[in-house]
Amino acid sequence: MEILKIDHLGIAVKSIENGKTFWSEVLGMEFAGTETVEAQKVTTAFLPVGESEVELLESTSDDGPVAKYIEKKGEGIQHVAFRVANIEEALDELKAKGIQLIDQTPRKGAGGAKIAFLHPKATAGVLVELCQRD
Repeated sequence: MEILKIDHLGIAVKSIENGKTFWSEVLGMEFAGTETVEAQKVTTAFLPVGESEVELLESTSDDGPVAKYIEKKGEGIQHVAFRVANIEEALDELKAKGIQLIDQTPRKGAGGAKIAFLHPKATAGVLVELCQRD
């Protein structure tokens, strides 16, 4: 598996509008707009920083994964995403190593990326996302 870089840090927030204040107004990061991913019950907002991004995640539904995360753990870092050269090969390699996956095959994420999540039980409690952008 070829990991190219940290693609983004996913931060769960109750409100993107409120959450972006610190990142854009205090730290001066550029707010690049929002995108809703209906299948994941989330609205995302990206703030580029160097070759990576901060991704703010606001749930669009009370039963969405981000809402459940905030209910259980509060607002904060929800996942780390690594950009990989080939997500299908990465998932095959992880399966062969016995790593527990949430996604057996890639799905569509924000910005048209192919994404897949590894189960936190396999990663010392960290939700890890693999991301491929073509």
